[in-house]
Amino acid sequence: MLSPPQIICLIVIALALLLLVTEWMRSDLVAMAAVVVLIGGGVLTPEQALKGFGSEPVVAVIGAFVLSAAVVNTGLAERLASWVMRVAGTHLAWGMIVLMLAAALLSALTHHLLITALMVPIAGTVATRGGFSVSRLLMPVSLAASIGTTLTLIGAPAFLVADHVLQEAGREGLGIFSLTPIGVALVVCSLVYMALPGRWLLPERVAAGSSGERFALEDYYTEILIRDGAPQVGQTFAAIAERYASRFEIVDWLRGGDPIRHGRDERRLEAGDVLLVRSTPEGIAGIADEKGLALHAVAKYGEAHETQGAEAFGDERLAQLVIAPRSYLSGRAVGEVDFRERYGVIVVGLWRRDGWMRGELAGVHLQPGDTLVVWGEPAQLDRLGAQREFLMALPFPARRLRRSRAWWALGILGGSVIAAATELLSVHVAFLTGAIGVVVARCLSAEEAYAALELRVIAFIAGALALGAALEQTGLTALAAAEFAPMLQDFSPFWILILVFSAGAIVTQVLSDAATVVLLAPIVARMAEPLGLAPEALVASLAIGAVAAFLTPLGHHGNLLVYLPGGYRFGDFFRVGAPLTVLFAAITAFVALALWPAR
Repeated sequence: MLSPPQIICLIVIALALLLLVTEWMRSDLVAMAAVVVLIGGGVLTPEQALKGFGSEPVVAVIGAFVLSAAVVNTGLAERLASWVMRVAGTHLAWGMIVLMLAAALLSALTHHLLITALMVPIAGTVATRGGFSVSRLLMPVSLAASIGTTLTLIGAPAFLVADHVLQEAGREGLGIFSLTPIGVALVVCSLVYMALPGRWLLPERVAAGSSGERFALEDYYTEILIRDGAPQVGQTFAAIAERYASRFEIVDWLRGGDPIRHGRDERRLEAGDVLLVRSTPEGIAGIADEKGLALHAVAKYGEAHETQGAEAFGDERLAQLVIAPRSYLSGRAVGEVDFRERYGVIVVGLWRRDGWMRGELAGVHLQPGDTLVVWGEPAQLDRLGAQREFLMALPFPARRLRRSRAWWALGILGGSVIAAATELLSVHVAFLTGAIGVVVARCLSAEEAYAALELRVIAFIAGALALGAALEQTGLTALAAAEFAPMLQDFSPFWILILVFSAGAIVTQVLSDAATVVLLAPIVARMAEPLGLAPEALVASLAIGAVAAFLTPLGHHGNLLVYLPGGYRFGDFFRVGAPLTVLFAAITAFVALALWPAR
């Protein structure tokens, strides 16, 4: 007979799972609501329920976010990306190996989603040079970024949660490189699989000749306004095009909303003319510094609000918003949506993966996968990432990088890893110290460090840990372990670990990897003693199954990021990933038993 606290706990977990699977509520709100209900229902005391906010996983994640931001902000990631593009060459197999290896190594210490986003345009350039479809590269890159997280404890929140569960169970926990032998084996397996049999399973759905247009780094479109009294007024179109050829390419010329296309080389610009241009991110960001020129949308917005007596925005900046599948914005023209009223930003540019555009941006109908370049207040831009209309919000890559502090960032990151590896400091203290260090060393400002924190992830982990504590406190963990352990006693240790890996791989297709580990890790840890296995082997297999399973585009956000650009279908991921996931399960079980032998 279940006790009232156990019944309340089960109801809370069931409702939380329902909301997470259906996405009726944001995951962080679900976790916070669960905390409140567990306290209100008397299942946990406030101290027990809120303990997760100061837990080691949360502190370590905070440090990792800030250190990742320092790597990007000092240009280290950009330098590596440039090197990768040079080394990748034009051969499919070699380019795939180079891109996958770079993505895996970077993801070991930085956020794998950022690495995937960084590698997408590089993959496009490599595909263009090699004359093959970019779909042959994007899925391997997403896979490598996910698998790379298994190389270190801080690679994914799920591993930090697994470490926390083991410590709560009275074990020493995991070191920063405890999972590295498994991770190295999985990365090597991925490289061999994708370079040999896997590449024949990869679809080729994007015409090779169009890959450059789809992913070239300069394909940002924006509108430039010729201001009153600008020195460009009176100059010929040909002279302006030649003068700014290294900064942007003029695609169209509008006067009063009407295009000027015939005999325009010798015609002269007038104040109020609008130029539709293709440019690099740095070119777009630098337009405001060019005398006489302005981003058209920003200039219009400023004029409309000059009479209000105050600036509508504070410290404005540029950002990118990726249109999500089934978005409300899909199929609507830019001009049909009041972005200022609805989202608090204005659209100043657009990146589209296929073809050229002409005419005003306001008349362009948005498509899933389009990337809007928007201008607005930092706080508002940060909130837009949570909107269902957008797959993700990304910083605009033209911000001023602190390149002179790159070696400081690299040294502090390396020092944090060494301190954690040698156990001079615990993992969470080492990375929190490193986060403070990169701010003190001016690798990024305090404001940039706070902006790097993904509060949704932090709140979700803290709330999810409260759910795990409730399972333990009410005795449901012991009850579940007592039920499941006898079912597995007839299996060998190798097959038990494969089954545990499979449980994590399946559940993570509908839940996040961290949520999967929070709910299942306490149960499998308690099953260790009756099964004669080390808790570390069971919990590590579960966590790696949750992180490494490559079965559907829903399993990891990186898969969603490459889904549309690669022209993939849902079944492509299963066809390529199912055999690989089976190999991952066997490798994980084998290496885990070597690291933590069965009793």
